[in-house]
Amino acid sequence: MSEFPFAAVVGQHALKQALLLNAVNPRIGGVLISGPRGSAKSTLARALAAILPATRLGPSPFVTLPLGASEERLTGSLDIQKVLTEREAAFHEGLLAKAHGGVLYVDEVNLLPDTLVDLLLDVAASGVNIVERDGLSHSHPARFGLIGTMNPDEGELRPQLLDRFGLCLEQPAVISVEERIAIVRQREAFDRDPAGYTADFEAEQRLLTQRIERARERLDTISAPDWVYEQIARRSEAAGVEGLRADVTWHRAAQAHAAWRGGEAIDQTDIDTVSPWVLSHRRTQEEAPPAPDNPPPPEQGGSGGSPSNGSHGREQSGQGQSGAGQWGAMPPVSQAMQAETAAIPDPATPPLAQHYAAEGGARKGRQLGQGAFKRTPAPAPRLDTFATLAANRGAWPWRKLCYRPARAGQPKVHLVLLDTSGSTLNQRLLGRAKGFIESLTRQAYVRREQMAVFGFGNDTITSLLPRQRAPKSLAAQLDSADGGGGTPLRDMLVQAGQLVRQWMRREPGLSILTYLITDGRTRESLTGLAPLGDCLVLDTEQARVKRGQGPRLARELDARYCTLPIKEFS
Repeated sequence: MSEFPFAAVVGQHALKQALLLNAVNPRIGGVLISGPRGSAKSTLARALAAILPATRLGPSPFVTLPLGASEERLTGSLDIQKVLTEREAAFHEGLLAKAHGGVLYVDEVNLLPDTLVDLLLDVAASGVNIVERDGLSHSHPARFGLIGTMNPDEGELRPQLLDRFGLCLEQPAVISVEERIAIVRQREAFDRDPAGYTADFEAEQRLLTQRIERARERLDTISAPDWVYEQIARRSEAAGVEGLRADVTWHRAAQAHAAWRGGEAIDQTDIDTVSPWVLSHRRTQEEAPPAPDNPPPPEQGGSGGSPSNGSHGREQSGQGQSGAGQWGAMPPVSQAMQAETAAIPDPATPPLAQHYAAEGGARKGRQLGQGAFKRTPAPAPRLDTFATLAANRGAWPWRKLCYRPARAGQPKVHLVLLDTSGSTLNQRLLGRAKGFIESLTRQAYVRREQMAVFGFGNDTITSLLPRQRAPKSLAAQLDSADGGGGTPLRDMLVQAGQLVRQWMRREPGLSILTYLITDGRTRESLTGLAPLGDCLVLDTEQARVKRGQGPRLARELDARYCTLPIKEFS
């Protein structure tokens, strides 16, 4: 079946340009396309293969990485057929080898296991795939245009992996009526006669292919004046990007753009055109214009770079029902973090059991979630069939058995749900809760575990930290979380349940520890909600006469219950 022609896609000029630049120089590191369903992400990605210059072996390959692919299928493995028939250990090519010279397309890249995403991004950046497995050591060139698509509604890509993509474009959710009409008409014409429709754009497609070839030939001759390096460095610093990957990618993309337009050197247009795609997924603050003491040469004109909105700002969603708590809408009130001592809880240890007994008294057993925080037994070593066949050279019976080493356990995620409603401002409860989370963050960082933190208050849910490896400190994000308003507790737990289900589908066996930190000032029922993993309710209520809602919430969530501060954990 014919793919829809690249040249026939209506609009999407920025996305087309980014894909073409990545085709000119695959060392840019790939293009990540983020957008809602039906925004032509897959159509453009698949259409790119038809306009890539042919390799010496024929048409440029277009290889799709399926969601269920194993690491062996991606990188390659032992050729079992040769082992059995010729008793010779040989390498069987994986998808990375098959994509050499073409495009490797990853649909729903945010649903792939992180290990696979990290691996293919490493190869895309280096252009070489090195495999050392099953007693074999093999390397082969793997230069391809990497294209990943994702729908952010189905889960975000971890920031560490997001940064590894060279360019990132966010597709708009709304398009004009005129474009909608043009798209439908083009699609209907293609469906009626795919071959004829494709032939109508053959000349335009061929011109794009020739232009890619010329740009590739010109790429190494493109020069960069000193002011280019300085401006890129200054603007990267102003955007608050971490590391130097943005600087290197920016230079490569600007160089490819200069080669595409037929220039001899990088100019201001090249820098400004690619800047939103380089910085959109890396910036942590709004970009300031270049310093006045470093203007570009007069012939280049002013910078004119319009900053794009970053993707790491606070994300607000899930409006709760008005009046869910006892506080109405109110201006946000800041409350700084206060130091608290905490430790990652492990209820299998006596200290938690003792503390739990002291806090709960007669409230013990299944009613407070006795099954929470269960230990997962370590997996037993598995027979490594490939390595065993290689060691025995296909001989039977086997004289030597090889085993895969037991995995070091699944990643652990700490999902923190922080009540920031108006009632938590009393007695500086919000500040103390922030201190507890900061202490938890430091310990998770040492243990190389992951965290995700949400705040809920003022009838709004705010993402303070998307799921990622725990940072050294979370103080800045926590202090930015203001308190006030009502308590959208049920809405927060519904959203958290959806996240937990997404994560578990992607990584079966993932260990998720959920911390609900609240003073319990809500009348909402929590029965019937989706499981939140191993859940712990941390009650911050400090009033002399307590309402006692914390234990009720714990019962309804089938969670354990403790009060803040928790200093007995070890």
